[in-house]
Amino acid sequence: MSFSVIAITLLAAVLHAVWNAIAHGVDDRLVGFALIGLSYVVVGGAGALVLGLPPADAWPAVLGSAGLHVVYTLLLWWSYQLGEFSQVYPVARGTAPWVVALYEVAFGDGLPALQLVGVAVISLGLVSLALDGGRLTRATLPALGAAVATGVFIAGYTVVDAGAVARTPVLLYASWMFLVQGPVLPLIAVARRGRGLLRVRPATLAIGFVGGLVSLAAYGLVLVAQTSGATAAVAALRETSIVIGAVIGTLFLGERFGWRRTVAAVIVTAGIVIVDLTG
Repeated sequence: MSFSVIAITLLAAVLHAVWNAIAHGVDDRLVGFALIGLSYVVVGGAGALVLGLPPADAWPAVLGSAGLHVVYTLLLWWSYQLGEFSQVYPVARGTAPWVVALYEVAFGDGLPALQLVGVAVISLGLVSLALDGGRLTRATLPALGAAVATGVFIAGYTVVDAGAVARTPVLLYASWMFLVQGPVLPLIAVARRGRGLLRVRPATLAIGFVGGLVSLAAYGLVLVAQTSGATAAVAALRETSIVIGAVIGTLFLGERFGWRRTVAAVIVTAGIVIVDLTG
């Protein structure tokens, strides 16, 4: 990897953690997620207008990925309603490659020994994240369950997207995928709040929309980095966002057991690096 690709990927990792921290920290998370969805509509719609329609055989992937993204977003919202950022964000991000690797073990061609070691390391890190203060508590189970479910859907759309971009221009595919999924959270917000949305503070509106733009920037930078051909290395380096997220929770959100979770997040990231770079 060149220095520029490393820099772009690390920036994408930072932005990914930042937009998730924004989504968790905004004072009205429903409105925050709705505005993130609105930013997807604006940017995805602009891309769709410029790039045109995707080929007919790409539509199942576009619709399938958009549907998986919608469920993922709802689960992420639920996770952030229930738990602390420095715990649920690393669990959600770490569960996804773990699920993909287990799928390969169960239904694919299996995994080389080093990748199995990586799966074991990820598992150790996830268990460490689940042990809040050295034990698994009933209070944290709902948040952990939602975070794991979020990771499962991340794995799902990752698999769909990987197959789709192999045969469809990346920007065209991404534009339509974001455009299709974007309206769902705004519509849910309108259905639940109605006229109450008119009373949302301007600061909340600004923060939510900025969160969406940061999310799109993170996604776009990863796509740019992947054009280098170093796909596995980019994927591994991008997951440093797990550690960055744990650090954000510790330093800026003042969450309990922050440093323990940071160490556990480092373990998860190390396992992902092993899986990605030995695949």
